Amino acid sequence: MSHSHSHNHAHDLNSRNLLISIFLNIAITVAQVVGGLFSGSLALLSDALHNFSDVVSLIISYIANKLVKRKASLIRTFGYKRAEILAAFINASTLIIVAVLLISEAVQRFQNPEQIESDLVIWLSLFAIFGNGFSVLLLKKNSNHNMNMKSAYLHLLTDMMASVAVLIGGLLMKYYKIWWIDSVLTFAIAIYLVIMGWDLLKNSFRVLMLFTPETTSVQSIVEDIQTLELIKNVHHVHIWQLNEQEIHLEAHIDFNEDISLSEFDVILKEIEERLFNKYAINHINIQPEFGKVGDKAIIVQD
Repeated sequence: MSHSHSHNHAHDLNSRNLLISIFLNIAITVAQVVGGLFSGSLALLSDALHNFSDVVSLIISYIANKLVKRKASLIRTFGYKRAEILAAFINASTLIIVAVLLISEAVQRFQNPEQIESDLVIWLSLFAIFGNGFSVLLLKKNSNHNMNMKSAYLHLLTDMMASVAVLIGGLLMKYYKIWWIDSVLTFAIAIYLVIMGWDLLKNSFRVLMLFTPETTSVQSIVEDIQTLELIKNVHHVHIWQLNEQEIHLEAHIDFNEDISLSEFDVILKEIEERLFNKYAINHINIQPEFGKVGDKAIIVQD
């Protein structure tokens, strides 16, 4: 019960922090759009576009954070436990899309630099840096162990860095008339965005596709279980990650003897404890068999 309480408290805290970040980014987006139109700064308008993508991604993360707390039902036996993984996948995809747009825009701007009103660019980029910086601090703690929060955190972190680039560009344009520097900085940030987004996209895709977790060795697990007395063979194995808290395993086990149900329960408890302690697998479904004819391979195509 205490575990459930702490888990719910973490989700409530995440929801609150996400909500604060959403309103901050709406304010930043509106300010940058207005400032970009008045100053003629394409840099501010592009940063506003990036901020708007943050707003969308944060709303997706917020909804997923709310959905994941809903209880399971007869028509949703897992509830919405995968909502945050789906949100992470969507947000990672948008990170890469925004990065590609920024790269294209940076190349065009480098070829055709324009003189802009730098004072407005400097002040609004400072506003964006402080606003996004505060949001980054709010989400940083939980970004290390939650893909959904990490995707939101990365959006805000990269947007803060983009605003820093806009600020540097504004200062260089104001004092040194170097109009092309903004394009170079934008390009560098976009490349970083692709690298970070791709890693998150790959990890969330693996979970959505029910792939075996990268740190889990099916062969080692099978060999470990087969060392237990009375177990002849472990086959038809499936291991997948439901979300970031749950790894599931299902398998068929051939026994050397026609054991009783109570004997099976004793062996099952040993398997559960061993797999949890050594492999962090916390949900196990075993089908016991004796003398059954069929494919005994570890992986059987269903």
